[in-house]
Amino acid sequence: MNPFRGAFVAIVTPFIDGKLDEQGLKDLIEFQIENGTHGIVPCGTTGESATMTHDEHHRVVELTIKTVNGRVPVLAGTGSNSTSETIELTRHAKEAGATGALVITPYYNKPSQEGLYQHFKSVAEAVDIPMILYNVPSRTSIDMTAATVARCAQIDNIAGIKEATADMNRASDVIRRCPADFAVMSGDDFTAMSLVLLGGTGVISVTSNVDPKNMSALMEAALAGDVVKAREIHYKLFPLMGAMFYDTNPVPAKKTLEMMGKIKSGLPRQPLWAIDPAKLEQLKVVLKDQGLI
Repeated sequence: MNPFRGAFVAIVTPFIDGKLDEQGLKDLIEFQIENGTHGIVPCGTTGESATMTHDEHHRVVELTIKTVNGRVPVLAGTGSNSTSETIELTRHAKEAGATGALVITPYYNKPSQEGLYQHFKSVAEAVDIPMILYNVPSRTSIDMTAATVARCAQIDNIAGIKEATADMNRASDVIRRCPADFAVMSGDDFTAMSLVLLGGTGVISVTSNVDPKNMSALMEAALAGDVVKAREIHYKLFPLMGAMFYDTNPVPAKKTLEMMGKIKSGLPRQPLWAIDPAKLEQLKVVLKDQGLI
């Protein structure tokens, strides 16, 4: 069975005074696994991979794999806007023992659809590891069409996609065009239940950082076809899903984890900044209502 199934957490990277908080990361991983998270995704957007040096990126991936110790899959973020850099990061993830690699569409460069296909093909041919493509046009300014995804799905070790368009029409088209064992995972918590009911396999979640138990339960119910239970959990979590985007991700998630006592510092790396005071008050209202603080 494809291992990319259920609620995978796009885990934050805790920093103290700008340095990686290794114990904080290990503690977060234990918190996730204890509360039923189905997989860990280090060095994604939520993990602030764009601000990491290669040495830091390697260390976070290695530390995550060592701490998880085979208990759940580790899907390491390895994407870049450079094909050669993506291959290097993906090769490291394989050597470190990752279950798979999450590879974003090249941002800023704005390649054509053929360029996107050739990029992913080059990475897949260079490194024999299961790859999950990552389409998030709101951040990258490039949108990979369903037709291009379907072409990529024919490459042996391209195993799925994180579809973060929040567009169920797009998700349906991807699922329709791709093989039955191709994992289609939501990149937006609020569409996770809908996408699974359409035939998707799960979510790579921001909300799981702060409420892994309920996000995991939501995905388990949806995957089991228990629509009544899934809908109940979805609407319980819905305000929290929105609150995680009161400011740029991962600013609210990291501040929440700090207030929950899960990490020592919730500050992101620059150019991100601390959450606006007014937004923080709104966040606290939701977190208190959810019983998280």
